[in-house]
Amino acid sequence: MRDVMVYSGIVTKIRAMRSRLLKTEDYHKLAESQTVTDVIAYLKGTRAYSKLLDEMDVSLYHRGNIEKMLVRSLYDDYTRLYRFSNQQQRQFLKLILNRYEVDVINHCLRIVFNHYEMTFDLDHKKDFFDKYSDISIEKITGSNNVEELVEHLKGTEYYGPLSRVRDAGATELLDYDLALNLYYYSQMWKQGRKVLSKADLEVYTRNLGTEIDLLNLQWIYRAKKYYNMLAPDLYAMLIPIQYRLSKAQFKALVEAPSLEEFFRILNDGTSYGRKYTFNEKDNVEAIVNHHLEYLYMTAYRKKPYSMASLVSYLFMKEKEIKIITTVLECVRYGLPPAKTLQYVKQYEKAAGGQTA
Repeated sequence: MRDVMVYSGIVTKIRAMRSRLLKTEDYHKLAESQTVTDVIAYLKGTRAYSKLLDEMDVSLYHRGNIEKMLVRSLYDDYTRLYRFSNQQQRQFLKLILNRYEVDVINHCLRIVFNHYEMTFDLDHKKDFFDKYSDISIEKITGSNNVEELVEHLKGTEYYGPLSRVRDAGATELLDYDLALNLYYYSQMWKQGRKVLSKADLEVYTRNLGTEIDLLNLQWIYRAKKYYNMLAPDLYAMLIPIQYRLSKAQFKALVEAPSLEEFFRILNDGTSYGRKYTFNEKDNVEAIVNHHLEYLYMTAYRKKPYSMASLVSYLFMKEKEIKIITTVLECVRYGLPPAKTLQYVKQYEKAAGGQTA
């Protein structure tokens, strides 16, 4: 009863917001688009995007600006949830914000490391970050190199881990990627225990713990398949947390001498192998994405009056944006609608057959 009282307001708001999410039939109609104009015309007829598109000048109706509009839509939804949340729920939303911050930092790292002949082009995120984040979009977009980028993060929680990598003389993008990812997941694991109730923490631990396990499995797979990485180097890039993998299983997977042995250990000896059959034919990344979605949606159905309601909604919103972005990309390359639909279907949830 207490959970119902605590979450009744935000859950009511989320239900109203869920009704605005696109459905499977919307995705299939979007897949029939021949041009970006077709995509825009369809989105203008939806409750979720009509207002944002009406605010845009028609001359700005092209793929790049539509993708920015989609990001604004996500941030607008985050803002709505924040306004309806109590203090504890706002602390949890701050944890979710960390992922958006890490995405922005990763984007900037790639620009300064690869010397892209492009602007940072993050103005559409400035208002949101000015309101909720310690990261200054204005400062980081003025970075000419990684040293300046790290300095422009001074005063944020990311300065410590990234400055230590810089001061150690790191020269590769991978070094900064690893430091950022390890810090992010370690902090998410620790901070959740500080801000969540016992009931919420149970759901949070299961979701995040499984995500960490699956990401580690994905990284082990990639390292063995593409880089022939030795075990000591592989340990250094993995998140030092195990949830449903025992320490012995984790060690055996990392030190497996071949991909074949990795799959044998994974399939025969772990709880994930009992649920799925991992192999090179069935894409490991696809299995990971499917299981995470199954996890979030199951948690919401079982405990709607919990933080699972926030997580599942934002997960569905982000997936919606990925699908629309995929359609825009397919249109850009002139793919026929049937091919576009194949890509769209990859995102659709296998369990239950509905997206929202």
